[in-house]
Amino acid sequence: MSRAGFIIASLAVIMIASTVAPAFAAQMEFRTWVDPNASDEVEIKFQRTVIINYDEGGMLADELRGQKFAKTFSADSSNPGVNELRDRINYQFSQSGSAAAVTDVKIEYDTKFTGRGLNTSIDYKIILTLTITNHVLREASAGNSGIVDMNWRGVMVPGEVTINSKGMDTEINLPISFIADVAPGLYTSILGSEAETLLNSPIMDASGIKNQPLGNWHFLFDPTGINVDAAQFGLSDELAGTVWSSYTMGESSFREGIQTEKEHEATFTTDKTYDLRTIESADAANIFFAGFANVDTLDRTEVVGVYPEAPEGYATTSTGEFPVMIIYGMAGFAGIAGIAIFLVSEKKRKKDAAAGNVQTGIDPSHLVGADTSTGSGGYKTNRGEAHLKSDDYTQTRSVYENSQVEETKTEETKTEEPTSKPGAMPKGWKPE
Repeated sequence: MSRAGFIIASLAVIMIASTVAPAFAAQMEFRTWVDPNASDEVEIKFQRTVIINYDEGGMLADELRGQKFAKTFSADSSNPGVNELRDRINYQFSQSGSAAAVTDVKIEYDTKFTGRGLNTSIDYKIILTLTITNHVLREASAGNSGIVDMNWRGVMVPGEVTINSKGMDTEINLPISFIADVAPGLYTSILGSEAETLLNSPIMDASGIKNQPLGNWHFLFDPTGINVDAAQFGLSDELAGTVWSSYTMGESSFREGIQTEKEHEATFTTDKTYDLRTIESADAANIFFAGFANVDTLDRTEVVGVYPEAPEGYATTSTGEFPVMIIYGMAGFAGIAGIAIFLVSEKKRKKDAAAGNVQTGIDPSHLVGADTSTGSGGYKTNRGEAHLKSDDYTQTRSVYENSQVEETKTEETKTEEPTSKPGAMPKGWKPE
């Protein structure tokens, strides 16, 4: 393939890829000050993309091309449907053995339907903001850590969730509901197929976050807040004087394994057989604790013990209790190896110099710069060359100035042949 063809193909791939929005699964953010008398907020984003391919065309493809629909709204606890959702989440918490309780819920709903030439995509996004309490089981005290219940983190709401927005009831949890509202022909074609089963999977499902044990999450400890110079660098007053611990999941590692997108495929048949695919990325979460945190188990329930500051002598890295001395040792060995390489290369250099194998050039201090060319009209280029400072012409003379020695050929001198024949007497000679 030519270079131009490769560039065109690459641009085409980028343009096609950019027409489909990225699909993310559950993403959770949680921060707590470990205060049993306070409430903390949890934000969970649920995202999913449904793609219907019709490369070979068809009547349904003709119907979907060029179609665009969108539905966006937000709701809070003043909405009866939101309060019902809150109660269902609290029931899920109790079933999982968690003491946490949701006191307030906010919802942001955003769904887009886009029909294109070769496929149709439907992008779903729900942002759920929960205010929770009772998750701090014990406050930190002298010699004792605070205890935070984390068994609630796998929020999963099965079935339909209906929210009244602008006087209309909207079901937000099952992907097929939006299709039924905006594309009745597509909805009718999907009914009774394996694609219908796939589209009845709830969007609000963060069970993957619960299924990953906290001990496998990536741990970080940040003591910046207690640094004596923290105030100089714009650290807020509420963070100053506090150390923070964080646990992160969603990265591929030896602890979590390889994280891949969650893809499911199904087909349905109407005038033709169409492929339907749902895409979600791996679940991800970030949780932050004010203090030094450590994962523990209490009555077969995962909890996090939190101390106001790190225990004395604690020395671990972000990879989970990996001794700092090992890192220092590795750095020391790397330094020793670098010194050894330097000594060996220096020894070789001196040996080559003694043997006369070192290539050397002219000392730059013996050179001077000079312009090389001037154009018409007084225009001068910025080209230049280096000349020796010495006035000795033999040191700067160009080899091309050598006079060309031409080979000269000598012609043989021809002796004049006698006009008279050998043995003949001169003309007009007579004997006396």
